Amino acid sequence: MFKQRHIVITGGSSGLGLALAGRLLDKGARVTLVARQRARLESAQCSLIAARPSAVVEIEALDVTDAAATRSGMDAIAARTEGIDGLINCAGILREGYFETLTDNDFREVMEVNYFGPLNATRAALPHLVASNNNGTSTGAPTAWLINIASVAGLTGVFGYTPYCASKHALVGLTESLYYELSPRGIRVQLACPGEFDSPMVDQLEQGRTPENRAQTLSIPKASVDAIGDDIMAGLAQGDFLIVPTRKARLATLGMRLLPSLSRRLMRRTVERVYQGPDDGLQRQIG
Repeated sequence: MFKQRHIVITGGSSGLGLALAGRLLDKGARVTLVARQRARLESAQCSLIAARPSAVVEIEALDVTDAAATRSGMDAIAARTEGIDGLINCAGILREGYFETLTDNDFREVMEVNYFGPLNATRAALPHLVASNNNGTSTGAPTAWLINIASVAGLTGVFGYTPYCASKHALVGLTESLYYELSPRGIRVQLACPGEFDSPMVDQLEQGRTPENRAQTLSIPKASVDAIGDDIMAGLAQGDFLIVPTRKARLATLGMRLLPSLSRRLMRRTVERVYQGPDDGLQRQIG
């Protein structure tokens, strides 16, 4: 499926983006990692090639919240690598805290990275994805992919995640709409919604998250990044539109869809058992 195909991964210098890059390389793909910090990109590139000496790994230092820079960057990547066959939007940030203590800037920054970042990257890569599909096989099977990494928090509400949930709900809506728009053009659109997993972002979150957020979020046990990566790759191969990694997260989201009232009552009770509220004035910021 991915052999000799070129996949661009935003947020590819660490965490899930890096884990997916390794798995794609193992499938014979070529990858370009995109992130803001060149030093981290170079480190990620070295680690991937050290484990796979014949791997083709390119890097591009780029801030996807800058639409013009993202267009230029994607064009440069495509010119350097003879096209783009797939885009995985994996870059994201968190701001966690009581609604009253979060600032306007918190909401805007999270939306810029988690929603407008994928939007900008998709707009920039789309002409190259279309060209890839037009130059692909004659079997009618898609040869270009768009994969957005959202979150279980994009399918429900979570205490303390008002900026994060809003951005991920927006990304889910965007991806649902692009599925209908791009499928007739031969571009496969897929959406991954993992629960919480081990990553540098979650490590920072643990340094000062609200107890209510911890109780609700960890009602779905935290998974390893390897488990998340393996399940996403399986979903990509199967062609699933919605990929919810790990069995426990799938059961939880199934309950949310089939029994929404019961799910809300259970989560409300979970929060109420540990509720402290915003009186302490604490603010948690994770980036």
